[in-house]
Amino acid sequence: MPEESRYNITLVTCTAPVNIAVIKYWGKRDEDLILPINSSLSVTLHQDQLKTTTTVASSRHFKEDRIWLNGKEDNINQPRLQSCLREIRRLARKRRSDGDVSTESLGLSHKVHICSVNNFPTAAGLASSAAGYACLVYTLARLYGVEGELSEVARQGSGSACRSMYGGFVQWRMGERTDGKDSVAEQVEAESHWPELRVLILVVSAERKPVGSTAGMHTSVETSLLLKHRADSVVPGRMTEMISAIRQRDFAAFGELTMKDSNQFHATCLDTYPPIFYLNDVSHRIIRMVHCYNAHYGHTRVAYTFDAGPNAVIYTLEEHVDEFVQVVKHFFPPENNGGQ
Repeated sequence: MPEESRYNITLVTCTAPVNIAVIKYWGKRDEDLILPINSSLSVTLHQDQLKTTTTVASSRHFKEDRIWLNGKEDNINQPRLQSCLREIRRLARKRRSDGDVSTESLGLSHKVHICSVNNFPTAAGLASSAAGYACLVYTLARLYGVEGELSEVARQGSGSACRSMYGGFVQWRMGERTDGKDSVAEQVEAESHWPELRVLILVVSAERKPVGSTAGMHTSVETSLLLKHRADSVVPGRMTEMISAIRQRDFAAFGELTMKDSNQFHATCLDTYPPIFYLNDVSHRIIRMVHCYNAHYGHTRVAYTFDAGPNAVIYTLEEHVDEFVQVVKHFFPPENNGGQ
């Protein structure tokens, strides 16, 4: 519940998780509403390691809306930020006009100050915008007493943010309507469904990626024939196969699909003109290491995926974690890796 301080400032703080796609979202059919050209599916990571924390303060004394990201003030007038603020306030006003007396004390005309912090690298291909916008929308909703389906609102900030509104295994249905009302996220299975599944993050670089996801997607949609083939002919079947693999807890099928989809996503980036390079030499070494490790055992024990950046996300089962970490340390010795 919102907390009101003695200075007549109402505060709400929430956290939101990172999600890492195993069937990738890349490309929009509507850039204003952020409607994707294909459905996607992700795994929501545990907040103990990766999360965004957002505090929203509301007061009649505030002169304007403001936002701070990781301790630095940012531009509150970014169109996507404004879309989320505008939509949550609209929903709050609708609740009031519908006669919800619980909203009468809310200062819908008051300005807000927003402070958001990531405990992981920002804009480095670790889905910071997904966690950030999911957290923003959820915190604003708590402030204004808005309930119900929020993934559609989060999607208007960052497409993949809609998947961070849920835990476990989450699909984002691309939808068919032009207004985007059916382009929403839904949980496929809860986190408890596959308790043995583990995720490792191999941070190759914490630097900002040279080509942002929004610009990259736009160029790919405009120039890549492979992307169109992927969206129309490949992803629908993979979505069905991936949901089946998750529900059956079939790691071999899950891992193979995850790696193939990551590879094809980066192939579409190379097929884009001019080409986009998100992976680097260390990323390629990780890919080779994973395939050699699996070949040694004759089956898929470990799977990699890379979002729009060089950092690897590794999926495996609990029983293989300790051994694989030792393999990583062998090929990437701590003394050559900042002592980590």
